[in-house]
Amino acid sequence: MAALDNVKLKDVLADVASGSLQLPDFQRNWKWDDDRIRAIIATVTLDYPLGVVMTLQTGGATRFRSRTLTGARPDGDPEADLLLLDGQQRLTSLFQALWLDAPVETADARGKAIQRWYYVDIAKAVGPSADRDEAIVSVPADKVLRTDFNRTVVLDLSTTEAECAAGLFPLHFVFDAQRVNEWKKAYIKADEDRNWDLWGQFDEAVLQQVRAFQVPMIRLAASTSMDAVCAVFERVNTGGVPLNVFELLTATYAGDRDYVEQTGDYYQLPEVWREIKQQLAGKYPVFGRLESGLENGLSSIDFLQAIALVRTWERKQQGIGTTVSCKRRDLLDLPLADFVRLAPKLADAFTWVGDFLERQCIVRPTDLPYKTQLVPLAAVRAILDTEMDGLGAEEKIEQWYWCGVLGEMYGGSTETRFTKDVEQLVPWIALDERPPETVTEAFFFADRLDTLTTRNSAAYKGIYALLIKQGAVDWHHTGAPLSPGRLDEYSVDVRQIFPKTWFRRGNSNGLPTSSIVNKTPLSYRAAMDMTGAPSSYLSTMIAASDMRPEWFDDLLTTHLIDPDALRENDYMRFYRDRSKQLQDLVHSAMGKRTMLRDLPEGDAR
Repeated sequence: MAALDNVKLKDVLADVASGSLQLPDFQRNWKWDDDRIRAIIATVTLDYPLGVVMTLQTGGATRFRSRTLTGARPDGDPEADLLLLDGQQRLTSLFQALWLDAPVETADARGKAIQRWYYVDIAKAVGPSADRDEAIVSVPADKVLRTDFNRTVVLDLSTTEAECAAGLFPLHFVFDAQRVNEWKKAYIKADEDRNWDLWGQFDEAVLQQVRAFQVPMIRLAASTSMDAVCAVFERVNTGGVPLNVFELLTATYAGDRDYVEQTGDYYQLPEVWREIKQQLAGKYPVFGRLESGLENGLSSIDFLQAIALVRTWERKQQGIGTTVSCKRRDLLDLPLADFVRLAPKLADAFTWVGDFLERQCIVRPTDLPYKTQLVPLAAVRAILDTEMDGLGAEEKIEQWYWCGVLGEMYGGSTETRFTKDVEQLVPWIALDERPPETVTEAFFFADRLDTLTTRNSAAYKGIYALLIKQGAVDWHHTGAPLSPGRLDEYSVDVRQIFPKTWFRRGNSNGLPTSSIVNKTPLSYRAAMDMTGAPSSYLSTMIAASDMRPEWFDDLLTTHLIDPDALRENDYMRFYRDRSKQLQDLVHSAMGKRTMLRDLPEGDAR
């Protein structure tokens, strides 16, 4: 239920100052610039509509940790009666400009931080209302306005006498009757004949409007659900960024009074997540680069989704819930007690995922085909735990993983697939029931090899990893097959086998030149020698390796390359042979047959 009232602006700002009206902690910081602040002050002085503000009464089941509006410093640590859901920018601007006895911390049109006092030009304010915007003036913190790179003073308001002489009324004490009266006396004394009449008009046209100004306020009942609060918040904040579930849970977990009573402190979700992410990414760079921030790579939302999948799976097994899910609603409904219980399990599960990816030779963020696929994988690991450590279970997980990657099953909407994979993977692994749809519905059409040209494709990254996994040996560092630990050391990347320069002579025979068929994982040092025709650079590499030519041929075959086709610069023979070998590689990883390019659609090998 909600109620709509009109509340005097003075009373609203007093509530902000006392801490009776606060912000839920998920609200982002105030950020209005100087121009917008002057415009909203003009709106108030003209008694034009400000727009409805929306608040939530506190004391209900949905408890958010709260914080005061920027600039408010109430005594003690008061409990909020109302939380401001919509209107933060407007009320903070008015609070700082019309209530605080301090310059406003704002920004100029270029976003540079500045401090400003706000005044109203008395003479202009009693003129036409259309000129009111020009009547609102802002000056720097020292109340001296300068031009010519701060060398020329054009306005000095550093004393009351100077303010009166300029006819500029300081708005920061507009609600303090005693200070207004003292300033009025000084103003009239400065020029009694002129200013007495002007003040009367100004008082009526501006000050009385501000004193009487009312703010339409919707009060949502304390019983409003968190999901409803979020929906309302996002509808009224259409110009802002959608609410982040992690920020919402941070505020609600911090507001959990049971936890505070038990521990003496509020729950700090960001710190818990920070520790988990730092441990994961510190050991497994595939989860993201810490120097790029905690949300780089594996994000807080990914982690929450994995927890929600496990929690809803548990509830379904207990007959409490009906579906396994990790939709936004499930995350918002995640109780702190369940998060505290499940977070360590999921942290361990993602550690297992990091080890699993390393066994697949996927160790760098840029080499990860799908970040989203890790969410159900971690959830299943948390559910089954050590049941996934057997050889048969590992084979099933690998087949599911590579079907998802090479069949490009995680490229669209993923929440439904998350649900199906958790519900279908668990019985497949634990009870040997039918395989998940991600396995049964995944296909790799051989023609897809021709179009896999960049890392934008999950299958492109997948084939790159499989080539390393199956034993590819570098053509410069020839001592042992490439390993996950050597990829960064050797600056291994996808390198073109028949160089781009070679195709300038029209040697492609109409075949694709930049697909994964003509690429393979090699070190930067090897790539330095790969110029001109393959027959030419091979002789250089063989000489540098101090190996017999037939031994170097063995290195080439570890990349599924026909050495004779490379030595003879026969691109057509090379392309067709390697396509066939890559199809076999994909076939083996997916545990099913690929669709061939020379068979009618629907016929499989």
